[in-house]
Amino acid sequence: MGEFIPEYLIREQAAVGALVLFAILRVVAAAVAFEKGWRISVTQACCIATAGLYCLPQLFDLLVHLYGMRAAAAAAELEGKAAGSAIALFLAPILSHKLGYE
Repeated sequence: MGEFIPEYLIREQAAVGALVLFAILRVVAAAVAFEKGWRISVTQACCIATAGLYCLPQLFDLLVHLYGMRAAAAAAELEGKAAGSAIALFLAPILSHKLGYE
């Protein structure tokens, strides 16, 4: 019962998951926007809003549990998700541009 997952593992797993999810989401959204003729700035704003919604459960969990083991895990997961989604949303437009969608 005393098993413990280190915070850095939680943070890394959340970061990699968010990185993959939002990189794929952003490239697919750029392809759809290109086909439909939508503005890419609207697509980027929707992806940023989706990243915010993706991080919202951990933010709520962190605000509810201000101390203890649950708060540490929620903080680590929130940091990982925020970092992964920020990196993905920063670098995915480069890939979309190389693919010709922007």
